[in-house]
Amino acid sequence: MRDLLILGILASALPFALMHTWVGVLLWNWISLMNPHKLAYGIAFNAPVAAIAGGAALISLFVGKDKLRMPTDPPVIVLGLFVLWMCFTTALAFDPAGSLEQLIKVLKILLMVGVAFAAIQSRKHIELLIWVCVLSLGYYGAKGGVFTLMTGGGERVWGPPGGFIEENNSLAVALVMTIPFVNYLRLVSSRAIVRYGLLGLMLLCAVSALGSQSRGALLAISSMTFVLWLRSEKKLVAGLVLVVAATSLVAFMPSSWEKRMSTIQTYEEDTSATSRLEAWKMSFNLANDRPIGGGFNIYTWETYAKYNPASRLPQAAHSIYFSVLGEHGYVGLLLYLTLGVTSFRLASRIRRETKDVPQANWAYYLAGMCQVSLVGFAVGASFLSLAYFDLTYNIIVLLVATRRWVSERGWEKEPRGAFGSVEPLGNKAMAAARQAKATA
Repeated sequence: MRDLLILGILASALPFALMHTWVGVLLWNWISLMNPHKLAYGIAFNAPVAAIAGGAALISLFVGKDKLRMPTDPPVIVLGLFVLWMCFTTALAFDPAGSLEQLIKVLKILLMVGVAFAAIQSRKHIELLIWVCVLSLGYYGAKGGVFTLMTGGGERVWGPPGGFIEENNSLAVALVMTIPFVNYLRLVSSRAIVRYGLLGLMLLCAVSALGSQSRGALLAISSMTFVLWLRSEKKLVAGLVLVVAATSLVAFMPSSWEKRMSTIQTYEEDTSATSRLEAWKMSFNLANDRPIGGGFNIYTWETYAKYNPASRLPQAAHSIYFSVLGEHGYVGLLLYLTLGVTSFRLASRIRRETKDVPQANWAYYLAGMCQVSLVGFAVGASFLSLAYFDLTYNIIVLLVATRRWVSERGWEKEPRGAFGSVEPLGNKAMAAARQAKATA
């Protein structure tokens, strides 16, 4: 039944994906983020569904009806330079053949990101992409949250087989990054039942992230909560709500969870943490000896024997920063960090330009939620190999598309109420005050 459902959705969506590139982008992101075919048991399990969806999106570039334009915002330029640099480091890698195999996987993701840059243009496209991301990852958040509640938090929550979020820590950080976008959809929804449902999904995602027993996720959700509190206009009320919610969630978790979280302070006694430190040391020594890095396939006995012979066994860096440093050297790390900084600054620019425009309140809040999610990723993925995770690049796509909408004064082109509510519910007084200020 699952196989028929997944293949049926794919077959039904393909004609629209061929006509409209943005539909192909949504379809590919659903498959890439959720891996729905890995939830099946038959023919769909190993079917090349992602390749089919991606292929449809690429074909639509030539036969589709959409007018596509590639933006030139700073994150787009920096990402292009990062791609070129990865190709260069792969050509000079320790293991060119093995590195090329991984490069091809990364380029498939970033190729679709490039297509998304050109295809996602209107507010409708932006919010549909958000819904796809939220529902794709929120499924595992809801499922994991219920599982955690039913087991009393005694069992870890894992992701679907294959893909970036299979491991419990990776799933937890992905869910933490998703929470701000669930909150955004809750703010702009005009239906009470949808708002309450999304609020419940936020709580289940938080419970699931804690249920994964990921220390990185705990740090990520803590940093995001702090940013949300800084952004709130009623800090006392927001602080009390956050403290009560956090206390309730932590009190629910079993003593085994508390013991694992407490190892953050005693990392030197934890084998998982010390092995990460050994991997980071290897990447650091490699980059110092070879500033251009060693390519993707550096986690071998030979590399460890040369750059950290004291390590017990070779393993991945388990850090977006040290993995990029070891694989692509200091130039690669600089480009990767610049990508994050320019994306964050682009969000700040959107917020400045839309702060006093009531019709563009949705863009103001979306940019803020993108920043919150980026903070969660920057902290949580410090301990994970998620440098090429799809959701991170989708955030950049959302920011670039929103910036395009703002620069073209999209609020003058889209009729009021054309797609959801124009201003976040519960903030009408704030919007009215901004409008009065703008006309004063």
